[in-house]
Amino acid sequence: MSAPPLLHLQQLDASYGPIQVLFSVQLEVQPGEIVALIGPNGAGKSTVIKSIIGLVRVLRGQIRLAGREITGMATHHAPLHGIGYVPQGRILFARMTVRENLEMGAFLQQDPRERRRLVEEVLDQFPQLAARAQVLAGHLSGGEQQMLAIGRSLMMRPKLLMLDEPSLGLSPKYVDQIFAQLLVLRDQGHTLLMVEQNAARALEIADRGYVLELGRNRFADRASALLENEAVRRLYLGGV
Repeated sequence: MSAPPLLHLQQLDASYGPIQVLFSVQLEVQPGEIVALIGPNGAGKSTVIKSIIGLVRVLRGQIRLAGREITGMATHHAPLHGIGYVPQGRILFARMTVRENLEMGAFLQQDPRERRRLVEEVLDQFPQLAARAQVLAGHLSGGEQQMLAIGRSLMMRPKLLMLDEPSLGLSPKYVDQIFAQLLVLRDQGHTLLMVEQNAARALEIADRGYVLELGRNRFADRASALLENEAVRRLYLGGV
């Protein structure tokens, strides 16, 4: 018998105001895997993640995390439920240092010694950040800022880490580094749900993938199978 999913979306409908954008979306994420959510612009990929953390209104359906229903939860409760979120655009505190940004990620941790220990643990994950721990976040390169955004989300040791377009706007060198780091996190036991416009690269590191189109499920399979699927290659991977 397979393990129950860590995250389960069932028949999810969601809207921005009066405009419905998700229609009966189904999605599962098993513990310890990377799941890639891909599709064309406007498919509803980011809306799925925003629905999970309460940034978008759910009309119908159910969201369960570790067997507990969290449908419609308040966004500020996400860390309490064990959800880490790396938003599109690397939203950081530009006038605070790398270390201070990481400390902000552990705002629920009241013990200063434990907070310092968590900071050192994350800096060990990202040696490039450790070397720049006292540098203002606004002075980092785009790739370093993305590392910091991921590191900050790890400060609460989330059960589920969700990333919205982690490679957006990065140079090829930093895309390689970020994707390599995501694989390291997976191998360390983290569970990741990733929205990514670079569909081929996302599927190369993912265990499974979902393809959305116009707010609906189009394909769902092992990532390796999606990479070999002729229709997926033609429609979403540029024929690669």
